[in-house]
Amino acid sequence: MLCAVYKSPKKQQTYLFIEKRDDFAKVPQVLLDTFGAPQLVTMINLATKEKLGFADLAKVKASLNEQGFYLQIPPPVENLLEGHKAQMQQLKGTDND
Repeated sequence: MLCAVYKSPKKQQTYLFIEKRDDFAKVPQVLLDTFGAPQLVTMINLATKEKLGFADLAKVKASLNEQGFYLQIPPPVENLLEGHKAQMQQLKGTDND
C-alpha cells in the first residue's frame, strides 16, 4: 500500500497521509483549510513497514482504507509545572498521615 505524506505549514509536527499523491478529494475541506497548503514530505510503501515513527501503522492503514486519509497530530505538550504541583500536593497529603 503506497501512500503520500504531507506536512502542514501551519501546524508543527502535523502530517497528512493520503492514498495517492496530490489527490485530496477524500480530505474534508475544513481539514485542508486548517492544515494549510500541504507540502509533500515523502512517499511510503506501508506494506514494507513494520512500524512508523510516531503513528500506529495499523491505524494509518485502517484510516486510509476507511476514509482515504490519516491525520497525524503531535502529542500534547506535558505541563511540567502542573505535574510538579500535583506531586508536591500528594507528598504533603502523605506527610499528614
